[in-house]
Order: sequence, then C-alpha cells, then structure tokens
Amino acid sequence: MTTLAPSTAPDLQDASSSPLLDDEFHVSEDLVQSRQRQAAGSSDVAELNHLLPPDTPLRLHQDLKEGCGGQLWPAGMVLSKYLLTQRREAFKNCSILELGAGGGLVGLAVALGCNTTQPVHITDQLPMLALMNTNIHLNNLQDKVKATIYDWGSAVPEGLPRHPDILLAADCVYFEPAFPLLQRTMRDLIGDNTVCYFCFKKRRRADLTFIKTVKKSFDVQVVDDDPDQPVYSREKLYLYRITAKNSQLPQSA
Repeated sequence: MTTLAPSTAPDLQDASSSPLLDDEFHVSEDLVQSRQRQAAGSSDVAELNHLLPPDTPLRLHQDLKEGCGGQLWPAGMVLSKYLLTQRREAFKNCSILELGAGGGLVGLAVALGCNTTQPVHITDQLPMLALMNTNIHLNNLQDKVKATIYDWGSAVPEGLPRHPDILLAADCVYFEPAFPLLQRTMRDLIGDNTVCYFCFKKRRRADLTFIKTVKKSFDVQVVDDDPDQPVYSREKLYLYRITAKNSQLPQSA
C-alpha cells in the first residue's frame, strides 16, 4: 500500500512509493507505477538559473523519504519559468502564498527572481516542513520566505494572509479524493483581489473535471501570454489564471 499526501505532487503514471502520511488517503500500488527512488541531494536548478539575477542560483534539496513532494515535478518548472519571465515586476507590494509547495520550488524562484516586497509563504503538510525549511536556508531566504503547515480543507493557519494577492499552485491536481479539500481551500483563499496561478499536468479525465468544477465558483482563464505554452501543452500541462467571479482585476495582474 502506498499513501500519498494530498498536498504534495506526484506523477501518478510514474510515481515513487511514499510512507504513510495520512490515514484518510490510500492509493494501491496497483494504481501507481513505481519509479526508481531518486537519491537525496542538493543541486542547482539549471533550467531556471539563466532567469535569475547573476550569482544567485536557485539550489534545491530533493528527498523522497517523506513523500513524492520531495522532488521536482513538471508543472512546478512550467509555473516558475512563467512567473520569472512574464510576472517578474508584477508582485511588488503583493502578499504571496503557495499551496502544496513540496520542497518550495515555485515560491523560492519567485523570492529570488521577482520583485517582491513582502514575505513569500510556502505551505504543505507536516512531512514537507523540514524540506521546505532546508531549501529556504540553502538559498539564504530566511528573511523573504516563510514555511507553514497547511492541510487542505482546514482553516487558514494563523500568520498566513487570509486572501493573498497572489496564490500559487503547481501539480496539486493528482489525487481525486483530495479534490474537494483543495477546492474548499481555494474558496477560503481566493478573495476579490486574489489572482491564482494554477498549473498542473493532466494524467486522467478526472483532472479536467476538477477544473470544470472550479469554474462553477471562479473565473478560470487559460494563460495565453506564455511563449512556451505550445511546448508544454504537448505534454498535457495546463496553466490557468483563476480569480473571483466578477473580479475587476486587470488581466495584466
């Protein structure tokens, strides 16, 4: 029996085993193709470093011992590249929160390469907390990034922005029983002035059903200003801009 935490990001067609994290969610190994466990270690994220300030490489420690969120997944790379190229100057004076951060790739990339003036909050379940903090220290971002435990479906933890200006989520759509919890959390966090950048890889039909459900509560638009979109769309990767219905926020936000 393999158990997957609902806010880490595995590829269900090519996922590694992970220890028991939450008695509520169980996925049989018959449904998940195993992959060779990647050895734990730290390295530069070479695909992003040319988008970061000189002499400021993003380093990430990856470790699968606490779950699949401990390694990089494709939607995180897509979202990070988009934010660093198209939204570099858009986040000044914005409160920023990342859901299901795993090791914290997206939030760390934003803190290093975007013009932020408020702390970036990266969140995930308890098993990912130590890894998030390891990567914060690895990049000397203690003053710019804060890690917090946030279980989807629960109340917004103290210290996090109730309705952040920017909400980030990468590869959070993968385990159907967790969809209602993620949707509830999105309803809790997305206020009138919130812009959510939501990226995921479609692995089965239910993933697009998730987006159809979200459209009942929010305005959901495909991000259409990313020059890489034709490339990653061939890999069934989707990037959306999600806002409250009838939001007056400009598309450039």
